[in-house]
Amino acid sequence: MTQKRTGRGACPYPVIAKREEGQTDSDILLFFDKKPAALPLYEAFEQAVLSQIEDVHIRAQKTQISFSNRHLFAAVSFLPVVKAKERPEPYITISFGLDFHLLSPRIQAATEPYPNRWTHHVLIDSVQQIDAELMDWIKMAAAFSAGKRGSTKGGETD
Repeated sequence: MTQKRTGRGACPYPVIAKREEGQTDSDILLFFDKKPAALPLYEAFEQAVLSQIEDVHIRAQKTQISFSNRHLFAAVSFLPVVKAKERPEPYITISFGLDFHLLSPRIQAATEPYPNRWTHHVLIDSVQQIDAELMDWIKMAAAFSAGKRGSTKGGETD
């Protein structure tokens, strides 16, 4: 099921509501056009998110696939968080925001773009890495996102 945003902050990209198991949206396929081997990693992540977090909207863009509730809480991309020779194939980068700096050997990079708003990046190269620990972080990110005050700016967090 695809919806379009309208009004303030309208976006030309579709917002995808929860999808049926096994259904693949053409915008998602287009995102993985140059790296189709990474699609099963994304599908496993999407299934985990949709089964554990309510009211998730998914939006495929040119450089990332965004997961949001009131605000963006996670994204899947091909962000090169490690050097090219150290990157496995296939891989995806899962980015998520928290109100604290999460310390873990699984976190390849973390930045604080705003005070007390940390963006963490995790490189995933197998479905097994989409585990309870990662999903706990994503659930914390969704809760943090849902509790933020203010308005969205083109789908971005404020």
